[in-house]
Formats: sequence, structure tokens, C-alpha cells
Amino acid sequence: MTVDLLITDAYIYVDHGHEIAGGWIAIKDGRIHSHGQDAQAAPQAHRTISAHGQLVTPGLINAHHHMYQNLTRSYAPVTNGTLFEWLQGLYPLWAGLDEESVYLSTFIAMVELLMGGCTTSMDHMYVHPKPFLIDAQFRAAREIGFRFHATRGSMTRSVEDGGLPPASVVQDEDTILADSERLVAKFHDASPGAMDRVALAPCSLFSVSERIMRESATLADKHDLRLHTHLAEDPDEDAYCAEIYGCTPTEYFERVGWASPRSWVAHYIYPSSAEIDRLAHAGVCTAQCPCSNMMIGGGSADAMDLRRRGMRVGLGCDGSASTDHASMWLETRMALLLGRFRHGPHSMSARDALDMATRGGAACLGREDELGHLRPGACADLVIWKMSDIALAGALTDPVEAWLRCAPAVAGTTIVNGRILVEDGVPLMSNLNDILRAHTREARRIQRLSDQI
Repeated sequence: MTVDLLITDAYIYVDHGHEIAGGWIAIKDGRIHSHGQDAQAAPQAHRTISAHGQLVTPGLINAHHHMYQNLTRSYAPVTNGTLFEWLQGLYPLWAGLDEESVYLSTFIAMVELLMGGCTTSMDHMYVHPKPFLIDAQFRAAREIGFRFHATRGSMTRSVEDGGLPPASVVQDEDTILADSERLVAKFHDASPGAMDRVALAPCSLFSVSERIMRESATLADKHDLRLHTHLAEDPDEDAYCAEIYGCTPTEYFERVGWASPRSWVAHYIYPSSAEIDRLAHAGVCTAQCPCSNMMIGGGSADAMDLRRRGMRVGLGCDGSASTDHASMWLETRMALLLGRFRHGPHSMSARDALDMATRGGAACLGREDELGHLRPGACADLVIWKMSDIALAGALTDPVEAWLRCAPAVAGTTIVNGRILVEDGVPLMSNLNDILRAHTREARRIQRLSDQI
């Protein structure tokens, strides 16, 4: 028997608590076939790659993102605003989104994620000024070969209804529910190893009607889907829920039937300890977004406390207009720094952060069985990391700690479903330069900039 790909001479992080120093890993038919020490006989392979002693990890998993936002990166008028000020400044620009701009922004986002070692990502697409925007995202994902978990986001409350966005980017309830059914029928693949999946994701408790929250939960039960939303992200959200619903955001989340193992939430910065305990007991997961939360100055989740209380925690890049990057390696490093800053040097290790970026993200997406680890049978999504000899000089005792401490690290080789998509640090998409030029054109249009550079 001959495998498709063999990686040798690697330090392999297989899973939390399982590492192989000086090992090989074999891939066949899009799955991890086997692994072992270099001293053990490896299978024959159609292609062999020497990792030259570099670190190999599972592909990182992005559990919260807004890919379209790379069209408005570092947009000067809102760089120093609060979350609500930031949203109010950008919603009118995002009203210009269409299929072409969403396809281009998704393509660029996915390539950027691959270069940062991410092999699976969700996307929270909740701005819908035009139809078929998520269809455009799947087109980009399939062209690249990226493992994609789209979420059908939604908003029903415009400024006229006491919300934040203009009426041009919200939709009525029947349109949202009908399109949710359409996307599930067209794109959702529930089979093992699926490249395309769909979840339902009302934007936030303050941006959609109670009917959308309740019926999204009902649809998720009907089709066996994941559920996602922002939750407890900002003190303004607490004030809004108290005024409108007479309760906290978490209490409302529970009231509308979302406290279930189907759900994962983004941010979750301002819950009480009792609320954390309740959602953890219900099986709800959360995605921490450290760079975005710190950049916008809105506070940050205590990831290690959430984990101690039994909640599974993944990591997310959030929007490229708030974080201004889509590097899961950088998010993982920032999670490590933030955890240690908050609780001291004994509180968190690089392996804790890596576990959140892999198994934690897989838990958010409901795919712990086949993503986030490199055990035999797992999807063949993995990264050979690249660091300069200068950065690693003197780092001789712990490759995993060095990976986050001796920055920067980038993906030398990124493999998704057994296919090499980044090699020697270079994305293998032949049309990337054309995509970049078209993306610049669309970004200028969305930002309402003149043709003069």
C-alpha cells in the first residue's frame, strides 16, 4: 500500500498530550493514515516532504469571522470608535456589498487564513443588501479547496426600529427564513469529512426579532445544524436587553431556546459566573477574539476561567475591519499573552492556546471527531510551520512554546483535505494577482474613494 503524502523529520503535535519528536505522518485519501517515530518504518508514498525538524500541527480553526470586512480594513473615520460607533460608521459602507465584492473578499480572506495556518473557518455573514452573497462565498471556497462552514446571518432591526444598521442591510423575517432553508438544501453537507457546511446565525440579540431567534433554533433542530450569534460582547448590549427584554443577554439567550449543545457564541465577555456555569452545563461553546476585542477596547473574555468552568473555547479572527488581519497564528499568540497577563505566568501555556485554536474551534463547529487533531482517521488538515533561523536561535528545548514565543511564525506548508494549498510560504492559487487587483477596485468602491490614488 502506498500513501498519497508522507511528511518526515518533523516534530508532530498530534493532539493535546500526544507529541512525536522526530516523526513522520502519512496522508491517504484526504485523511490521516498513520504516524510514527522516524526510527519506525514509514509507508511508501507518492510524494515525500522533509519538514527539516520543523513543527507540524493540526490546521488551526477559525471559529468567528466576518470575511467581507477586509474591504474596509483600517478605515480611518472609525479606527478609534467604540463598538457601536464603529458599526454605525461602517454599516452604510457595507450596504454596497454585492456578489462580486463578497466573492473577492472571501477569496482573499481564505488565502490569508491559509497563510496563517488556518485550514477551516466559519464566516458570519449577516449583512445582506443583495441576495446570493453566501453563494458567492461557497464559490470562492470551492475554487481554493478551503474547508468552509458558512453561517447564514441576519438582521431585522434597522435604525428605524431602534437598531444600528440602515434599512438597506436588514431583511424581513420571511426572507431570512426562506433563504436559510434554501442555503441548507443547496450547500450543507452533513457527511463525514465535508468541505461545505451551513449554520444559522442571527447577528445579535439586539439586531433581530424574537421570532428569528426562536425559528432559527427550530430550523436547527429540524436540519441538525449548528447555531451561532454574538453574545454579551459589550456593556451597551446589557443595557439594551434590560430595557427591551427585562433581562440580561444570557437570560434572553436561554429564553429563546438557544442554550443547547448546538450553539456557540462569539466573544462572551460580560456574563456573570452563574451564567457561564449554566451555558457550560448546557453544552454551549464560545469563540474568543482577543485581537479584535483589545483593538476596539471593549474588554476581553477570560478564556481560562471559561474552560475551568467546563465551557469549550475556540478562537476567532473576528472582522478584518476591527482586527485588520486574518492570522489565526497571531490570534493564538495573543490568546496566550492575554491569558498570562490576566492571571500570571502559571496560568496558561502555548499548548493551552494551541488547544483552543484546534480542538476548541472544532468543538465550536461540532466536529471534534475529525478536526483539530492528527490522530489516524482525522481529516488531513495540517501545517508545517516556518520560522527564521534567527528567530529560533537558542530555542532548543520546547518547539511548541517556541512556536508562539519566538515570533513570528507563518505557514510554510498548509494542507487541506490532503491537498497542498500553501507551499514554501506561497499560496498556490494561480489567479491570486488578478483577485488582488479586483479586490482593490471593490474596496475603493465600498469605501467611496475617488479614482485618484
